[in-house]
Amino acid sequence: MTFLTDTTISFRREIGPTLRSWYYILFGLVQPLLYLALFVPLLGNVPGPDGASPLQWFVPGMVVMLVLFTTVSCGWSLTEELVSGSFERLLATPMSRPAIMVGRALKELAPLLVQALILIIVATPFGLVLHPLPMLLGLAMLMLFGVGVASLSYALAIASKHDGSLFYLVSHSVALPMMLLGGVLLPMTNAPGWLYVASRFNPLTYLVEAERALFSGDLASLPVLSGVLVAALVAALGLTVGVSQIRKASL
Repeated sequence: MTFLTDTTISFRREIGPTLRSWYYILFGLVQPLLYLALFVPLLGNVPGPDGASPLQWFVPGMVVMLVLFTTVSCGWSLTEELVSGSFERLLATPMSRPAIMVGRALKELAPLLVQALILIIVATPFGLVLHPLPMLLGLAMLMLFGVGVASLSYALAIASKHDGSLFYLVSHSVALPMMLLGGVLLPMTNAPGWLYVASRFNPLTYLVEAERALFSGDLASLPVLSGVLVAALVAALGLTVGVSQIRKASL
């Protein structure tokens, strides 16, 4: 019960400034619409799975990309708190360290969930077929994955708190290749053989394939199972590394 209470406290502490920043909320709502307006016309007559609309595979890829880049970069806000000393004051409290990490991660994921829902709703009149339950399960899987990535981002922020440029160098050097090899923009089944083989070593590939299967209404399939396992492993790894770093920051 203490973990849930501390997670709620951490989440409320972090989400407050976001809710008071109307421009942040407005940009967050407009951003998914920009993806649809600027990228969908490029798809042309590219068929989706089984001849379905290309939105059936494009929208889940965009949702994964939103989660990846937002959570990879979220540690930057923590570096500012580390420099100012406000985060150390939080660590002086008896709050659960994993709860602090999860609460901060959920603060980043809550706006993303709203963006994803807007993306789905707006894309529906243009050909996206809704499969509500599988889609909701897909979003839940992304939230689990996002907690892990956000925790790793916070761990990196703590490790590089004296060098902000190092944080950006490492985070973006990891995120960009993951996105390109993950088949976010185009399915990797159309890639050359060597590129397809390289993509199989990218955990994001399995997450993207799982999301596309779920958005097509497929619940019981190997890609979905693989995606769930990858999301759980990333969450476990991220929380383990993040909590370890946050405890070092308490010393």
